[in-house]
Amino acid sequence: MFRAAQSTRPYAWRGEQPWPSPRTVTLPTCDRGEVTIPETAHVDLAHDGPEYTLGHDDEPLWVAAIGQSPFASRPEYRGVGVYVEQQHFAATLDPAGLYALAASLDAHADQLAAILAGGGQ
Repeated sequence: MFRAAQSTRPYAWRGEQPWPSPRTVTLPTCDRGEVTIPETAHVDLAHDGPEYTLGHDDEPLWVAAIGQSPFASRPEYRGVGVYVEQQHFAATLDPAGLYALAASLDAHADQLAAILAGGGQ
């Protein structure tokens, strides 16, 4: 998935010979081509795909995107998932409105699952 950038410097073993400058890692991306970053920065690297705005009654409820943090310090956070950000929807709803909102949320869950599986838009 990634490769270390080419270097002519000797390998520093156990810190005995410090590097004169930071090492880098080059990561291939689908949308930006090859991206080179400092080696220590890749732990915090996260990538989100295109954003999808999901709404209810012409109001945005969520912005969602497929995301991955392949170098996260905790293995359970390294997988591909859907990043969801709540928008500023506010309304006073009667019982019918609550059920309509719940139906929208259920449809959003189906849509996000299909996107994550690679088969939806």
